[in-house]
Amino acid sequence: MREDQIADIKVCLRPFRAAGPRYDVEKLGDKTVFHHYGHGGSGWSLSWGSADFVVGRIAATLERRIAVIGCGIIGLTTALTALRAGMDVTIYTRDLLPRTRSVRANGSWTPSSRIALASAAGPAFPDLWERMARFSWASYRSYLGLPGEPIMFLDTYRLEDQRNEAKANGEDHSAAPAQPGKDDFARYDTRIRDIIPAAIDLQPSENPFPVPYAKRAAMMIFNFGAYGDHLLSEFHQSGGRIVMREFHSPADLRHLPERVIVNCPGYAAHDWWQDRSLIPVRGQTTWLPPCPQGRYGVAYRGAEMLCKTDGIMVQGYDLDGLGEMAGVGNAFEHPDRREAARAIGVFTDLFRRTAASRSA
Repeated sequence: MREDQIADIKVCLRPFRAAGPRYDVEKLGDKTVFHHYGHGGSGWSLSWGSADFVVGRIAATLERRIAVIGCGIIGLTTALTALRAGMDVTIYTRDLLPRTRSVRANGSWTPSSRIALASAAGPAFPDLWERMARFSWASYRSYLGLPGEPIMFLDTYRLEDQRNEAKANGEDHSAAPAQPGKDDFARYDTRIRDIIPAAIDLQPSENPFPVPYAKRAAMMIFNFGAYGDHLLSEFHQSGGRIVMREFHSPADLRHLPERVIVNCPGYAAHDWWQDRSLIPVRGQTTWLPPCPQGRYGVAYRGAEMLCKTDGIMVQGYDLDGLGEMAGVGNAFEHPDRREAARAIGVFTDLFRRTAASRSA
């Protein structure tokens, strides 16, 4: 793995809200606006369950004609869910899915990644999160085995030079934090442990890497190109419409013919809706050409590598040891080549040592 093989660098601003996703309803003249954004790093993972929750609330209005603002993963799955419920749906968007911030993510199943702060989410949110996670997991399973592998499982290895007892014990951080501000991010993964394939501790004889501690797990991942094509094809075939339009203020919605509007703009709500509860969480992914003969993933020293159908994704998710605070509050949306080189360097060194240990 080498820096001179970089094909693309993408930067995503994940829309984090301390209280979790925004689901409140707002009146705007004769319009009813259902807000649906602020999923942090869990938008892809929770999209179907979150859409099911919101569309269920919309159904209570008895309106059959709705508008969806935004064509990221939350907007598109919301629109599809509404179509499946028999509604007449138009998406209004500045960009189609392939050009949204959604496809700048790393594309792996992370349903509680910076979804909320445990101290701010409220007592009812963990149950809602579990409902959404279980619904989404079941929905994604229906895409397994389809042409192009839109959804697939990938063997991933999590490597450690020293044993991390908290991770080893699978601690759940949904309770009050010990260190507010750093460890306050809610973690609810233990609630769905019964349906997620467990990680397996590798014995030294099973560990192919020159690192003392290794776990292997089957991780669900999303291949953006194939999966996005499936979603957009179903949307159009089901009678959905897309209108290319850019909004500059909430007042612009008054001109839409639909009376019920689902607002799914992601981090864009920070500016166009003036929602200052949204905090950017910067994440950068680096893409190298695909490697069909090697399909696996590795996480080591704050970097992750996933060999996907659309390329080898490398991300430095915690290169400076900041934990979940990495990228929080950072709205710098331009690619950082030095960050990309650091993340690639983690695996260049790892694979060099791996080769040396095998030849020794």
